[in-house]
Amino acid sequence: MTEVFIYDHVRTPRGRGKKDGSLHEVPSVRLAAKTLEAIRDRNGLDTKTVDDIIMGCVDPVMDAGAVIPKAAAFEAGYSTHAPGIQISRFCASGLDAVNLAAGKISQGADDIVISGGVESMSRVGLGMSGGAWFMDPSVNFPAYFMPQGVSADLIATKYGFSRDDVDAYAVESQKRAANAWEKGYFKNSVIPVKDQNGLTILAHDEHMRPGTDMQALASLNPSFQMPGEMGGFEAVGIQAHPEVERINYVHHAGNSSGIVDGAAAVLLGSKAGGETMGLKPRGRIKAFANIGSDPALMLTGPVDVTEKLLKRTGMQLSDIDLFELNEAFAAVVLRYMQAFDISHDRMNVNGGAIAMGHPLGATGAMILGTVLDELERRDLNTALVTLCIGAGMGTATVIERI
Repeated sequence: MTEVFIYDHVRTPRGRGKKDGSLHEVPSVRLAAKTLEAIRDRNGLDTKTVDDIIMGCVDPVMDAGAVIPKAAAFEAGYSTHAPGIQISRFCASGLDAVNLAAGKISQGADDIVISGGVESMSRVGLGMSGGAWFMDPSVNFPAYFMPQGVSADLIATKYGFSRDDVDAYAVESQKRAANAWEKGYFKNSVIPVKDQNGLTILAHDEHMRPGTDMQALASLNPSFQMPGEMGGFEAVGIQAHPEVERINYVHHAGNSSGIVDGAAAVLLGSKAGGETMGLKPRGRIKAFANIGSDPALMLTGPVDVTEKLLKRTGMQLSDIDLFELNEAFAAVVLRYMQAFDISHDRMNVNGGAIAMGHPLGATGAMILGTVLDELERRDLNTALVTLCIGAGMGTATVIERI
């Protein structure tokens, strides 16, 4: 099997996913193109050698549709030899794009692949692509379908996380993200988004609230109590988990991932492909895995897929220096740390999606790049990247620093 190397990665800043967000006027294809341009220009890449461009996009409709990575390649001025494909595994799409690229390279099918993802949530709203999972009773009944926030509250209830627990985690995420930006930890990977005149539209993650404290979060009402109680979804959760008598609603906008716009790209290749381009590898993909998990809890897939991945690789938790788990909801990360007895000083050390936001199709690629940078900064070796996924799934990838 051919080794798969990580040669570079970039991401845009994350703009607020609302009409007043700084990136709202920037179409998805342009966000994606900005990352392709940066990967090419930073590495002197001859785009004729790019065997594929794989990007995650959870809602590939409207201006995000029609095989957006190929459209972005046209926008970025790539050679017409570079093909493109978009994929979706909900929130893990960006990481699965990396894994798919790694699989193709490892089998000798490709030598140079750009992977990543894009989501403009201010322009294409969450769930705009529809789907049977939440619209067709023949599917959502056996899937124990409920809004993800209700599932997060079910997790918090089942595993004993209080409102103070999830709020305290959210405050720490904000502090860590603010510190990372202040110390310049993202400066080599975040590329500013500029307009056609070269003026910077956004150069900084826009969703952050660094002044957040427990008192501010305490003033927020639970976001998912009404759909849980009035919409009947609490009954669905209790049917799946009868050991829970009632759901304690603890999640709100302040301890859940932010809705944002953004894109990311990761340059992967074989040793031969990198040598042809004169590239120096920064890391390697060691292993990856996917799994289906409890559809009612829905968001505990990272625990299950980590167990699967460690078993398949023969690795121990002690072999992992840093963990990066998407902060879809605070209880997701708290449950992961509880399940494996992982200290917070190894987990999401520069904050996460609660502070900076979660541009669905791009997040997996973004957090892989974040933790690779951190391995380099701390002179550490190995990291595990994972995300929870709608409908009860999990994806995880182990990377090693070169």
